Amino acid sequence: MKVSIIGGGGLVGSMAAYALQLGGVASEICIIDANKDVAQGVALDLLQGSALTADQRIYAGPMEEVASSNIVVITAGLRRKPEESRLDLINRNVDLFLGLLDQAKAAGLKDSSYMVVVSNPVDVLTYLACKRSGLDWKRVIGLGTLLDTVRFRSHLAKRLHTAPTQVQALLLGEHGDSMVPIWSSATVAGLPIEQWPGFNPQLQKEAFEETKTAGATMIKLKGGSGFAVGISIRELVQAIILDNRRILPVSALQHGLYGVDEVCLSVPTEVGCGGVRKQIELPLTPKERIGIQQSGRVLREIIDQVEARIGQGPAGAASVASGLGAPRGKALPRTAWQPPARKS
Repeated sequence: MKVSIIGGGGLVGSMAAYALQLGGVASEICIIDANKDVAQGVALDLLQGSALTADQRIYAGPMEEVASSNIVVITAGLRRKPEESRLDLINRNVDLFLGLLDQAKAAGLKDSSYMVVVSNPVDVLTYLACKRSGLDWKRVIGLGTLLDTVRFRSHLAKRLHTAPTQVQALLLGEHGDSMVPIWSSATVAGLPIEQWPGFNPQLQKEAFEETKTAGATMIKLKGGSGFAVGISIRELVQAIILDNRRILPVSALQHGLYGVDEVCLSVPTEVGCGGVRKQIELPLTPKERIGIQQSGRVLREIIDQVEARIGQGPAGAASVASGLGAPRGKALPRTAWQPPARKS
């Protein structure tokens, strides 16, 4: 299986390539980047360690390599400028992403290929890729809250003084401010997390806040997240390649689960051959369910603005399904879907 990484010269793209090299599953890894020298440097650096990792073909190439790729990972993106609004940044990244998508299609993107969207805003861009790539929606998957979930579990494990692999907890919805912690199903070694020694409302609040601000923290400390996002990308790509049908919180087009329709956001998803094999609706608490619906509302409003600007308005696009508890366009208060702060 050949994996091409568009934006592979950047921090996220190069870390994804490195994680895939260590995973040893992909037979080919192609680095595609606007900066050809950096792309060649990343490929050469990886190649020079291949004798200690896996027998893979690793190289840099132009966009035309997409035509022979089984999986195309898009990591290219722009950062916010000083005094720039979030919507301005979204618009710039949308323009960049659509340009790359057009180039990939012109290069000969195969109907049988998979597209993994990592660039932000990942849920909005995943939606646009579903509508414009020409691929079946099941073959277009955004990284979504997979990275957030990995961070969440790790932060919880550190605070609870237990093994990270023993912690199971999900963040669903938008990869952004409206993401929802699913405490109702969180466990440690199969035991309800609320019963674990040391767990309390203060720890609960702090672990979630630390996770929500993790991206900003990484930017402040070292310029951006690299290792954790690279491993998360590898987890998703390998689930497709190996058809191991892992349940991952990834972003894909929604068709009514949790009362959300015609947006891309993260729900528990069985990933394997064919991409999205199944989307799973859990029995959530009312606040958790409303939180996911609020994520859908937030994303639909952004998509409406983006589509109106790029010349394809939201006509015909289904809104978030009824029953959200508030008219479309009116944000629900955070207290409606996140638990209030409690004293420890």
